[in-house]
Amino acid sequence: MSEPAVADTRRLNSKPQDLTDAYGPPSNFLEIDVYDPQIVGVGRNRYTTYEVRMRTNLPIFKMKDSCVRRRYSDFEWLKNELERDSKIVVPPLPGKALKRQLPFRGDEGLFEESFIEERRSGLEQFINRIAGHPLAQNERCLHMFLQEEGIDRNYIPGKTIQTAAPAPCTFISTSWHYNAGGKYQRCRKKTQLLLLDKLRDSMYKLFDVVSLFSHSTHVHYFLIQ
Repeated sequence: MSEPAVADTRRLNSKPQDLTDAYGPPSNFLEIDVYDPQIVGVGRNRYTTYEVRMRTNLPIFKMKDSCVRRRYSDFEWLKNELERDSKIVVPPLPGKALKRQLPFRGDEGLFEESFIEERRSGLEQFINRIAGHPLAQNERCLHMFLQEEGIDRNYIPGKTIQTAAPAPCTFISTSWHYNAGGKYQRCRKKTQLLLLDKLRDSMYKLFDVVSLFSHSTHVHYFLIQ
């Protein structure tokens, strides 16, 4: 009887890591910090604003380092816009804390330091989950929220599309196109891209549902993946 084969446990020869690999920037990253809360106004017109800084190397964003100032109602606006126009499961915002808005309280209510820090942390978690979602990254409202000084509430909702190089064809008809080489080809590319977009959207929706179901046994609020 032959002896049983013994698995080869020798280590594979890996490429040594140099300083550039070890300390260089990651291939894809997206970091958003919500910090520096400031109370604006006086009396009943007081509200808190937060600095929102984004650093990224993703090509979908025009600016790789941007900083804007936002208040809680701006985060609410973004959430409502995404729920209306996108196909993602939007996570909840930190609560509005209605009890803290009641008069004759013994503390500062909405402007108590511990509450402001708790809300800041919740807003930072919210915007990082939103901005990290591939479908949300295509929404104009997210780009406006993160990279424009002011928010145009009357904007036209739509997708942000990366600029692509022009196609080599010089003539396009409904079913055929003629390219510079003189060859005729059936124009199927557009239909194929539409089908791929629908398939991608369906996969992301299924991924969201599976993620929510898997995390629901550990947490009591929805997460966005």
